[in-house]
Amino acid sequence: MDQRALVERAGRGDHDAFAVLARAALARLDTAARLILRDTELARDAVQEALVRAWRDLPGLRDPERFDAWLYRLTVHACIDAARHRRRRVIEVELSPADDVAIADASGVIADRDQLDAALRRLGPEERAIVVLHYYLDLTLPEAAHALGIPVGTAKSRLHRSLQALRITVTSDDTIGAPEFGKGRSA
Repeated sequence: MDQRALVERAGRGDHDAFAVLARAALARLDTAARLILRDTELARDAVQEALVRAWRDLPGLRDPERFDAWLYRLTVHACIDAARHRRRRVIEVELSPADDVAIADASGVIADRDQLDAALRRLGPEERAIVVLHYYLDLTLPEAAHALGIPVGTAKSRLHRSLQALRITVTSDDTIGAPEFGKGRSA
């Protein structure tokens, strides 16, 4: 059955159709939330909150073809809400095993991943969200802007500022004392 039919059935209260939709999107939503929040438990809570909102608000979704973008938008907003309410940051870095990579190469991959993780931590949740939506979820800028509920121009400038901040952090020799970018900005 195609996604549009599942969305329409779920919108009429079909729990099984919604379960199929949620199961299909869960891994990508969870990964996106972990990338935005940098905390596994908060990410799970944000995804759960987004799915609860999706179930509750699905009857009001006007265009079933936009279900994925709408679900990403709900997830991103749940992540941003969670980040705003969080007082202390707990940083977890999940490393996938490097079984088939040579030892010397594995250390470089881990170092690169740690450097990127440190750079992403310095971005605010809104800035991380645009990077995750565009580069991880492969959304176009108009799709990412729609998912975030912002104009395309704002998405472009936010992505530009985020990439600039990432470049500065990654290329600097001493990232320990680097300033945190994007905190409190709403552009």
